[in-house]
Amino acid sequence: MLDRVFQQIKAGAHIEEEAVYEVCLRAQELLVTEANIGVVDTPVIICGDLHGQLHDLWTLFENNGDVSDNRYLFLGDFVDRGFYSLESFLLLLLCKLRYPDRVTLLRGNHESRQITRVYGFYDEVLRKYGNSSVWRACCEVFDYLALGAVVDGRIFCVHGGLSPEICELDRARAIDRKQEVPHEGAMCDLLWSDPEQVRGWAVSPRGAGYLFGRSQVSAFLHTNGLDQVARAHQLVMEGYREMFGGRLVTVWSAPNYCYRCGNVAAVMRVPEAGEAEYRVFESAGGPAGGLPVRGGRDYFL
Repeated sequence: MLDRVFQQIKAGAHIEEEAVYEVCLRAQELLVTEANIGVVDTPVIICGDLHGQLHDLWTLFENNGDVSDNRYLFLGDFVDRGFYSLESFLLLLLCKLRYPDRVTLLRGNHESRQITRVYGFYDEVLRKYGNSSVWRACCEVFDYLALGAVVDGRIFCVHGGLSPEICELDRARAIDRKQEVPHEGAMCDLLWSDPEQVRGWAVSPRGAGYLFGRSQVSAFLHTNGLDQVARAHQLVMEGYREMFGGRLVTVWSAPNYCYRCGNVAAVMRVPEAGEAEYRVFESAGGPAGGLPVRGGRDYFL
């Protein structure tokens, strides 16, 4: 069944509802066994937001190698914005199911019932299936995704950023993550916060999470014996951006975001020894025949 779904995604064919439910159920059974904060060995390829841009996800794999031969860590925001959120998410779940030790999937702020109702995924499922059952099945999987990972004992990976409630990683390990993303608190902050040139903790214009600066990053890394924070969550026109003397990096993996922003994308390749490198790539473009037209809000979450 998994092979059939993979071939259907590759061919751009419709995926039966029952097949989606089966993939989601198997994924839940696997993800429930994983910790809130995963442990990932090097070498690893760290990937930022994807946002349903399936053709660019294929390009990412083509440029960096098959999952069978590489280790991948995805920082969340698999859905919304793009027109192929379902297929992108299912492809990642299939990779996880086939190579569970080579694929780590973190939850982003868009892996949420509330957000996907507004920013595209819910409408996509209605358009493709005529009902919301597939959307609900995927949302159940969202609740089991990990909140973060530590690479090689030195890089903390998370979708959004830091939280004033999490000085030590053990606090994040103790969160009950199997729920809808709350509007506030430690879990919310990990998925919503952003780095900025601020002192202390500042109110985020997103309406969730916090803005945090160099001193918060330094304190967090020192307390937990880490070297760097790797996160996604913010559009970076050049694909990646280092801040605070390289102690924090933002990785963005959706080129030409929303099919109109003109940005390049990047992945962060962390070797077993030596410095990480960033591999930049451009958009693959949409499918032959152009892209479907979709209305909806146009905010950059």
